[in-house]
Amino acid sequence: MYDGRGISGVVIKRKRVVLFIVSGILLIRYLGVFFYPKNYFMRDYPLERVRNFGIIAHIDAGKTTTSERVLYYTGMTHKIGEVHEGETVTDWMEQERERGITITAAAITCFWNKTDQPKAKENLYRFNIIDTPGHIDFTAEVKRSMHVLDGAVCVFDGVAGVEPQSETNWRYADEAKVPRICFINKMDRMGASFEKSFQSILDRLSKNAVRMQLPIGAEENFEGVIDLMKMKAYHFEGEMGMNVVEIEIPENHKSDANMYRAEMIEKIVEHDDALMTSYLDGVEPTTEQLKAVLRKAIIANDIFPVYTGSALKNKGVQIMLDAVVDYLPSPLDVPPEHGIDPRTGEDIVRHASDEEPFCALAFKLQADPFVGQLTFFRVYSGSISAGSYIYNSTTGEKERLGRIVRLQADQREEVATVYAGEIAAAVGLKGAKTSHTLCDENNPIVLEQIKFPEPVISLRIEPKTKADQEKMGIALKKLSDEDPTFKVTSDSETMETLISGMGELHLEILVDRMKREFGVQANVGKPQVAYRETITKESEAEGKYIKQTGGRGQYGHVRLRLKPLEPINPDKKISKNTTREDHFEFINNIKGGVVPQEFIPAVEKGVREAMERGIVAGFRLVDISCELYDGSYHDVDSSEIAFKIAASMGFQDAARAAKPVILEPIMKVEVVVPEKFMGDITGSLSGKRGAIEGMEERGLARAVKAKVPLSEMFGYTTQLRSMTEGRASFTMEFDHYEIVPPNVAAIIVASRK
Repeated sequence: MYDGRGISGVVIKRKRVVLFIVSGILLIRYLGVFFYPKNYFMRDYPLERVRNFGIIAHIDAGKTTTSERVLYYTGMTHKIGEVHEGETVTDWMEQERERGITITAAAITCFWNKTDQPKAKENLYRFNIIDTPGHIDFTAEVKRSMHVLDGAVCVFDGVAGVEPQSETNWRYADEAKVPRICFINKMDRMGASFEKSFQSILDRLSKNAVRMQLPIGAEENFEGVIDLMKMKAYHFEGEMGMNVVEIEIPENHKSDANMYRAEMIEKIVEHDDALMTSYLDGVEPTTEQLKAVLRKAIIANDIFPVYTGSALKNKGVQIMLDAVVDYLPSPLDVPPEHGIDPRTGEDIVRHASDEEPFCALAFKLQADPFVGQLTFFRVYSGSISAGSYIYNSTTGEKERLGRIVRLQADQREEVATVYAGEIAAAVGLKGAKTSHTLCDENNPIVLEQIKFPEPVISLRIEPKTKADQEKMGIALKKLSDEDPTFKVTSDSETMETLISGMGELHLEILVDRMKREFGVQANVGKPQVAYRETITKESEAEGKYIKQTGGRGQYGHVRLRLKPLEPINPDKKISKNTTREDHFEFINNIKGGVVPQEFIPAVEKGVREAMERGIVAGFRLVDISCELYDGSYHDVDSSEIAFKIAASMGFQDAARAAKPVILEPIMKVEVVVPEKFMGDITGSLSGKRGAIEGMEERGLARAVKAKVPLSEMFGYTTQLRSMTEGRASFTMEFDHYEIVPPNVAAIIVASRK
């Protein structure tokens, strides 16, 4: 009979094998430095040689084409992908390649050796670049990118110059105080004009723009650029313009070059008293002196240098990258990050140093079909390693950081540690959302959150089958986590699901992503405008809720005073006791304890809930100041729920007495059209309750600018094509809310009943 000793021997051997394998894995893990040539556990590039910048522009100005050249010239790709061929690295989503537009911001890391320096590792600079969308529907991607970047390259179309989304992106960069370099692209296009484009920057963006280059020729005769700092000309030769060839300035361009160089020097020396004095005494500054002062002025946002070229024709991109190195800040050059200590409320400062406690901001979520959720974050101080724990100071939760990756658009490079000044993505964080602060638990800090614009358009959506119902809820949750401008709500009366976003294209893309990425088939309704309501005069009302049921009753009593607030100007800050989401101000003016302090939050909550329900047609109320100035309570019967109900009743009565009106979103519209169709276009916009604001030349075409209600713009693309033989195009972005005319308001109210 077999006694089983052989089996136990096999078991012991297996345990030894498992132990040996585990030991081997741990050895590789902790001695990884011998297996990874890039200093796996060390910072591979000093902070002063790191540049975090974004490429921003209006749609179709050439951002993605420029990004592709950057990847090629830095050696990260060996073939240039073209937008029109659907082969770009940064536009990696199927929807982006099909439409030829950028939808989501793509992060790429590459390394640059300046054109005038020897090719050596000690001369390399690390670029962390974010290629952002240019379409207004995806403006949130630009806004959050500006919040975490140290600099930006603003790309402009050499024909169109500054366009509507260029202005919006510039405003976002102003809010974030991000230094900028301007690049006038597409100088090879018919109708391209460097001077007109440069003048549009001066007129519409900043008077502090300074020419750093001049083009040699234009349109089909565009040959190269003249550098006003070095007073040399450059041609771009070889395969894909890889070789930058320095030549003398052509004779027919020398007078212009001398004139504009003098203008450039005057603009620069204004920012240094000693240099200015020396210059006025007749001593021309050296190139090194000019570059040093210029760098300081650019980082302080006092000067915006302007370069030029043609990314598609492979001219000018390398010199623009040299300018990124010379003038855009490293993480050491930007002001330290400020935050709040969640325990004490005190202000805390974090400097860009590996020695300080870890602090980072999560600025983007992305659902990945292979690894799960990616959380993009910017490290402001300290370092963090894979396998360690991080503290989410926004939620108060602690979570293990499993893996860290650096992104090359849709490709990933796994890293062990990230340091101050770097941008990376965490795999599998469950609690982190956009704008959450990740930090060291022993040194908590909460950074300023990113503010996003409110949606202006809605769609009703329903699953096609019962099997799609559960999947649709999961998909909508993940997509809304990714995109803060995408909202999902339920209609309390019809129990239908509403999705809201920044435009028709925005929602169309999201519904398409539900189908492709999550396998959800859904029916969608017609687009609906996100109307709002407000009040137009001051009013007062009393809210009293008394209920006796035999036992303990309910008693709440408040007196409220309402007044209209001036609508938010996006260029101005709002006061601390208001929220940008609905622009609501709650003032507690109770004296003598007639309403106990513990019931005040319930009063504010009741008012906010009443604002959500609206007064005229059920749309959310905005731009209101509500003052609680009197009331009463019962020692036994008063409760939070009673005061909440009383406040809701009182607010509704006061709002009805304050002449409520409906507000509609007004869009800034720009139509680019051949001159012979101008009359048709202006007539069609006027017929849509639009106000024509101006017209200007745009190459061989004309640009018509107008303000038009969003409700009138649905389906305008098809209408525009039929009016202009398919030769016109238009762009549209949200501008402000405006009171709806009485006849239109009556139609809106009737449609809601």
